[in-house]
Amino acid sequence: MSTTRTDPQDPGAPGGAGVLETRLIDIGREQFAGNVWGRTALLTRCAGDFSDLFSAAAVDELLSCRALRTPFLRVAKDGSTFPDSSFTSSAGVGATIADQLDDTALWRSFADGATLVLQALHRTWEPVSAFTTRLSTELGHPVQANAYITPPQNRGFGDHYDVHDVFVLQIAGTKRWIIHEPVHPDPLRDHPWTDRRSAVAEAAKGGAYIDSVLEPGDVLYLPRGWLHAAQAQGEVSIHLTLGVHNWTRYALAEQLVQAALAALREDPEMRRTLPLGLDGPSGEIDAIRERVTAAVAEADSTALFHRTRRGQGRAAPLGPLAQLEAVENLGPGSPVRLRGALEARLEGSRLTTRVGWLDFPEADLPAVARLLDGAVHTADALGVDLTRRLLRAGVLVPAGQ
Repeated sequence: MSTTRTDPQDPGAPGGAGVLETRLIDIGREQFAGNVWGRTALLTRCAGDFSDLFSAAAVDELLSCRALRTPFLRVAKDGSTFPDSSFTSSAGVGATIADQLDDTALWRSFADGATLVLQALHRTWEPVSAFTTRLSTELGHPVQANAYITPPQNRGFGDHYDVHDVFVLQIAGTKRWIIHEPVHPDPLRDHPWTDRRSAVAEAAKGGAYIDSVLEPGDVLYLPRGWLHAAQAQGEVSIHLTLGVHNWTRYALAEQLVQAALAALREDPEMRRTLPLGLDGPSGEIDAIRERVTAAVAEADSTALFHRTRRGQGRAAPLGPLAQLEAVENLGPGSPVRLRGALEARLEGSRLTTRVGWLDFPEADLPAVARLLDGAVHTADALGVDLTRRLLRAGVLVPAGQ
């Protein structure tokens, strides 16, 4: 038995319009999937108001009040990235860690035209974290978030491409984006644009695919490999970049080969030493190729795929004090639900999640399978002892959390 969590209240669940359709694009999901996704750039005007996700006030709070450390910030100007030491310092008695953000140094750099890049906002700003989790669930690909804060008439980076898809959400101010088609379509993670500087520079001289100014509420989608450069206009520009770290056919091929190689390790014939005095392996290649082909044909990389996917994200936040209170006050009517973003999967008698795995006796399996629907359940419906165990494991959380 293999069961994966499907939450009917999740906007990424089949049959429901999620954040992709309601907040990022003005075409249907099917049209986006068939004609745009991974194929071409798309500019959506007036997609919505993103002030609930991020704002200028959020920027100031993160930079001056949260004691962020590197690498949660980069500073760049005209394509060059500043050394961390130029904008970090110790925070004094009781907080002497040397790589905390120095808001005075950041102000001076920003006033001098530098772009501030708040990295990994899906870990530091809850509204963005919740949004990226929902989008990742819908897309089936991991999503992370950065914010770019650029002074008027400046830009942080020149023409380049990313090795992941992006959704650009204009939050405040305006920014001119110039987009060109790829010089290297569908680059993998180890195909950075810096390996193709000359081709990128030459392509950027040609006619643009898109040359437009984004205003607050606009969204730009770019598949990986599409060239882009952006410059703030007459006021400070703030935009969010949601980076989609695409699963590719090549990545699945890697998973399949890894599973096949793991099987071949258990094949005594493959572990044999090659003949003494062998002058080149040509005589062995055909036999080995035959065994490798058979191993790939028989390999099941499903478990490896899910394990890797679980490792690419984090479970939803869990408050230790609220969790302790839920355990101590647990009663038959206590409402609980599956913790969000667990990537929970029941395979046989084992539940695997992003926070570990648990084995269950046969009698508990129907209740465990039931809780994977993501709905709210009472402790007596699941079994009070089972509920307590899952609360302690961080798999279930109080329904109000």
